[in-house]
Amino acid sequence: MTGGIHHVGSTSVPGLDAKPIIDILVGVESLVGSRACFAALTELGYVYAPYRLDEMHWFCKPSPIRRTHHLHLVPTGSQRYREELVFRDLLRADSGVAREYVALKRRLARQFEHDREAYAEAKSGFIRIALDRRAAG
Repeated sequence: MTGGIHHVGSTSVPGLDAKPIIDILVGVESLVGSRACFAALTELGYVYAPYRLDEMHWFCKPSPIRRTHHLHLVPTGSQRYREELVFRDLLRADSGVAREYVALKRRLARQFEHDREAYAEAKSGFIRIALDRRAAG
């Protein structure tokens, strides 16, 4: 592993509404090379759940049906890795953006109560705009 272990997602932002699931981002050199740690993660109770295979290796704990932890192995050179950290830091630093995000999450949680994938996809537009505004400075 090369990029450290980071608490990301809504639970990593003090005061932000969040589901009781801890998201952990682990920076790895490559997706292929990170496969070497699959057995150790399984021993720790993580279950491999193939998802967005071109971007990451995704694990959950204790099971895909009832999750308390998400573990994302993501290459440090990837856009996804950088943006996960930038968005987390933006929410921590800018209470206005955090409030907007909470309002969106609440609305989408009602709209997509039983469709996690649609909920996540619906948040992506807000995240992209927030990241673009941050980059524009």
